[in-house]
Amino acid sequence: MGERKPNILGPRQIEQLLDKVARTLPQELTCDECLAELDRFAEMTLLGQPAEKAMPLVAQHLAMCRDCREEFEALLRALRAMQAEEAPDA
Repeated sequence: MGERKPNILGPRQIEQLLDKVARTLPQELTCDECLAELDRFAEMTLLGQPAEKAMPLVAQHLAMCRDCREEFEALLRALRAMQAEEAPDA
């Protein structure tokens, strides 16, 4: 068997890792916990309400987790499409 090469992080990967560590909070949400609150966060966002202030742990998780952020963005697109369908024709 050949020798295994160590996993070496590049400068960008190290920078991203350090950024995530620096933004870690004493209390954080899991993905499941974040997703359970996502509908309320999205509705507040669409209404122009300060969702980040009202739900800071969700906002923090979305800033750190690409998968949940993609779910949030997809939910926003769907809600906006529903609003457009419901809007009376001008």
